[in-house]
Amino acid sequence: MDSAPHRAGHVAVIGRPNVGKSTLLNALVGAKVSITSSRPQTTRHRLLGIASFPQGQLLLVDTPGIHREQGKQSSSAMHRLMNRAARGALEGVDAAVLVIEAGRWDDEDGLAFEVLRDAGVPVVLVVNQVDRIKDKAALLPFLGKVSEGRDFAAVHPVSALKRKGLEPLVESLLRLLPEQPPLYDEDEITDKSQRFLAGELVREQLLRQLGAELPYATTVEIESFVEDGAMLRIGAVVWVERDGQKAIVIGKAGSRLREIGTRAREQMERLFGRKVFLETWVRVRAGWSDDEAALRTLGYHD
Repeated sequence: MDSAPHRAGHVAVIGRPNVGKSTLLNALVGAKVSITSSRPQTTRHRLLGIASFPQGQLLLVDTPGIHREQGKQSSSAMHRLMNRAARGALEGVDAAVLVIEAGRWDDEDGLAFEVLRDAGVPVVLVVNQVDRIKDKAALLPFLGKVSEGRDFAAVHPVSALKRKGLEPLVESLLRLLPEQPPLYDEDEITDKSQRFLAGELVREQLLRQLGAELPYATTVEIESFVEDGAMLRIGAVVWVERDGQKAIVIGKAGSRLREIGTRAREQMERLFGRKVFLETWVRVRAGWSDDEAALRTLGYHD
C-alpha cells in the first residue's frame, strides 16, 4: 500500500495580540524560535518556524498581532509597521491559522478573521488555552457560536502551552498544503539567524522584567556576534528613548541589567547548544519607535 504523499507549504499564524501565537508556533516546531511574554507587542517581526513531520513540513509564519489603529500609541510608526508585517505575511501562503482564546471572541478577533477572509486562504481556527476553561461543557456551545457564519476549514481546541491537541491540528493543516518535498532540511527550525534570535531573547527579558510601559520604548541591537572556538561572544545594545528609561533598565548598581543578561544568556545557551559570553549596554536614541528610518536601521521591516 502506497504511503500518503508528502506535503509542504506556508501557513500564516494570525490573531489579536497575546492569544498565544508564538507559544503555538514553538510547540509545533519543538523548539523556542519565537519569544513569548504576557504583554502585547511581544512579536514585532515576521518569523518563520519550520515544523517537520514524517508526512509533511509546515512553514509557520509568526506575525505581530493584528489590531485596530486608534489612539496615539497604536498610530506610531512601530505599530503601523507591525500591522503591515502581519497583513503582509498572508502573501503567498497556502493556509492560515486564526488563533483565539477559549471562551472569548472580541472585535480584534473579528478584525483578524476579516483580514483572512479578504485574503482568500483556507483558515483553520485554533481555540487556544482550553486548559483554562473550568466548565468544559461550555466549550462546545462556544465553538458553535464562533463558527457560525464563518467558513473554517477545521476547528481545533488546543493548549499550546501544554502541547495538547496538536496532532489533529497538524493533520488538518497538512491536508491544506500542496504535495511537494520538504522545502527546508528537517534539522532546520527557522529562517532567522542566531544573531537575530539572540537579540530577541534579550528583548524577551526586557518584556518580562520591566514595568508595564517601558518595554515598548526598548529594542535590542546585536552589535557583535563572534564564534570563539566552542563559545559565542555576543554584544547586545538595549536602545531606549530617554535617560530616565536607561536608569530603570540598568537598575540599582546595574542589578536589573545583570539579571536581564543572565536570563537571556541561559536561554541562548539552551537554544544554541553552546556556551555564550554576553555583554549588554543601554543607550539612548530619542524617538526611535516613531521613526521609520530608525526602525529600519534597527532591523524592523514590514
